[in-house]
Amino acid sequence: MSEVRSFLERHLQSIFESDSLTYRETTDENLTLYEWYVTPHRIEGLPFHDFMMTEAGRDDTAGFALDPQPKGSSPQDKGRVRFDLANYQEQVFGESAVCSYTLLISKGTASGVEVLSYNESRVLVKIDSSWKVVHVHKSPSWNAPFQPPAG
Repeated sequence: MSEVRSFLERHLQSIFESDSLTYRETTDENLTLYEWYVTPHRIEGLPFHDFMMTEAGRDDTAGFALDPQPKGSSPQDKGRVRFDLANYQEQVFGESAVCSYTLLISKGTASGVEVLSYNESRVLVKIDSSWKVVHVHKSPSWNAPFQPPAG
């Protein structure tokens, strides 16, 4: 496994574990994101995710930071989760890297196993000899309509 992939998996695992310390160690404070399932606008900085991860880490919530609106889950379901990076591609350009993949999230629930998927790109930059995530772009992994619904 490459250095970049190992770093990326550590970064993602910190999100699933609501490990804010590791997340901050692996993320630049000037982070920008597009998370289509959260808001149609760019999200900037770490405070947004600090709140999401803190809330996801609570015992009385069914959600986790990469599935903020779980359907039919209960708090005890959220710990039974794993992730895989399908169609992973890594492009390294000196001190920067672009990782693109389909994030598969397998979640065990009382009603069986559910698999969620999102297409993601994460841009990493080496800062002071350490990789940091500086930008994330997520999109649906299914055919979304070209135009928004009328209404």
